[in-house]
Amino acid sequence: MEALITAGGIPLPGEPLYEYTRGGPKALLSVSGQPMLQRVINALAGSRKITHITIIGLKELSGLTCPLPFTLLPNQSDMLANILTGMREITSRNPGAEQVLLVASDIPALTSEMVDWMVDIVEKSDADLFYNVISRQVMESRYPGSRRTYTRLKDMEICGGDLSALRLDVLNNLSDLWGRLIASRKNPLKQASIMGFGLLFQLLTRQATLEDAARIISDRLGVKGKVIISPYAELGMDADKPFQLEILQKDLAARG
Repeated sequence: MEALITAGGIPLPGEPLYEYTRGGPKALLSVSGQPMLQRVINALAGSRKITHITIIGLKELSGLTCPLPFTLLPNQSDMLANILTGMREITSRNPGAEQVLLVASDIPALTSEMVDWMVDIVEKSDADLFYNVISRQVMESRYPGSRRTYTRLKDMEICGGDLSALRLDVLNNLSDLWGRLIASRKNPLKQASIMGFGLLFQLLTRQATLEDAARIISDRLGVKGKVIISPYAELGMDADKPFQLEILQKDLAARG
């Protein structure tokens, strides 16, 4: 399967990680001796499923290595533009590709085992969109004090994961709704309001189950979506703030 890493994030002055990056890419921040992006590349390269890696957001690998064939693409205007550009490049280069694994560059605790687990699920399903969620219990058990943003549903509390997948032919059906959702990815209630008052009301009153939310979102986006409850907290442990970076530093140092 093709993998697309989004590595275009550059913290701006006043944002939590700017003092660490100073105008450089967030993906190149070192965590326990290695850039986050290198750790993500290593996890993908060690998978038995990934054949090619496309990295969007960097002009050069900047000393990083990639054992698999790879393509570098420059940063675009925003996250959606990066994803669309990457998907178009993959479709052009590999017309036979059907699905792409979307991977954030700031989940350095990702492992090859987790990649294979995800791809196995994707390959066995006919869904168009695959999205990971992690329960609050799993996340806080693995990473106490990580202070993720949780959505309260009727049946569980969840946070989003940063490993997802798309069928490449959904390129023909993407609308501006996708861009608004991606731009609001750190604010579940804002995303719900974009999807419609019905979903927002159900979330505020905790009437919606995970299945309800997935069905409403799939209908609004015009795709067949599949929500995956991940047993891996690592997929939701991105480095957005200094204290989260410190948690990852300690965890990966202990892992060795």
